[in-house]
Formats: sequence, C-alpha cells, structure tokens
Amino acid sequence: MDEILLENLKNIPILCVEDEDGIRKTIVDTLKYYFDEVYEASDGNEAYEIYSEYKPKIILSDIQMKNCDGIEFVKRIRENDMSTTIIMLTAYSNEEYLMDLINLNINHFILKPLNLKKLNTALLKYLKKSHKPIVLCENLALDLNKRELLYKDEEPIILRKREKEFLELLYQRNGSILSYTDIEEELWTDKEMTTHALKSFIKELRAKLPINIIKNIPQEGYALNI
Repeated sequence: MDEILLENLKNIPILCVEDEDGIRKTIVDTLKYYFDEVYEASDGNEAYEIYSEYKPKIILSDIQMKNCDGIEFVKRIRENDMSTTIIMLTAYSNEEYLMDLINLNINHFILKPLNLKKLNTALLKYLKKSHKPIVLCENLALDLNKRELLYKDEEPIILRKREKEFLELLYQRNGSILSYTDIEEELWTDKEMTTHALKSFIKELRAKLPINIIKNIPQEGYALNI
C-alpha cells in the first residue's frame, strides 16, 4: 500500500539542499527514484533562488551550511509561505537549533545519517498530509486533490484548475500580498495576462465562493481575506 502511495511523488518537484557534494549527490540520486523533478543547491542562498523560480512542493535541507545555513533559508521561505513542506536533516549536535525550527513550522526532522527507511517515513507523512484539505478560513476548506471547495454541510464546489491554483497561492502567502506579477508567472504561463482577463477570472471565482475571501489590494494584487 505504501509503495503505491509513494508512486504519487513522481510529478511533485523537490529541492535538496546540502553543502557537501558527495552527500548531496547520494541524496539526489536516491530522490530521483521517487521524483521526476529534483533540484539541488549547495547553500541557502542558492536554494532560495531555486525555490523562488521553481516553487518545489517539498524541500529537504541540511541545517549547518556555509554562506547561508538551513535556519536562515527556512526563515526566508516562511515569511510568505507556510504550506511548502520542509524536511530538515539534523545531527545530535544540532539540538540548539530545534526550537528555532519548531517555531518555523518544520514538517519533519530526519536524524543523520539519512537512509531509505527514514526518507520513506518522511515522504509518506507528506503524502498523507497532502491529501487533507487546507483551511482557507472558518468553515471553508480547499481540497487540492479533488479540486473542490468544501463549505459547511453543503455540496462541494467544483473549481477549475486555475481557480484552485489561485486559492492555493493565496493560502501560501499567509496573509501577505499575491502580486499581479506572481499571478501572471504562476497561472498565465501559456500567454500574457491582460487586466481584463484577470478581472474576469476574479469575478467568476468570487461568484463561486460562498463567502468572499479574496481581498483586492489596489495596484498591487490580492490577499486572503481572513
């Protein structure tokens, strides 16, 4: 059963952050068994650039690295993104970091050295969590897998792919602004996003919502109205 579940990882992008080249290569080679899209970085600065461009769903990161360590890297991500799954590799000597990491909403810790059993446990935890709807506000949840909005005891509201992705982006911003530029880069990948197209999209989505959770920020973008 777990093996079947792990097959769902194929289309999920993951980023591996490790400053020791040999260790990183071993981890990346292992990850490629599960994932088709694997990115790698040697420190937090490089990792943040890759994260910003490719938006991996899972990040597997060491803590102690040169230039920008895992703590600083995660802090930068969590400023605007509370939903990306972050798995930290840690050692016994890293106990002083654990409280900082807990406060940064780390999803899982793996005690070094990494092995297949530990990795499988972390990935299965991610998969089981990802099947749970995310709560946009009280009484309103978004089921990413079924592409549905769930409101109280009413019938689920079916969303289009772009509508689901827009609401997911709003959730990931954690109350911060989702800019027009980000919307175009993330959702209008196939063509240019016109002002008219965006306004029509928002109007149609709002008409589907049982409560208005989309807050317009003039000349900047949108935020989750919670």
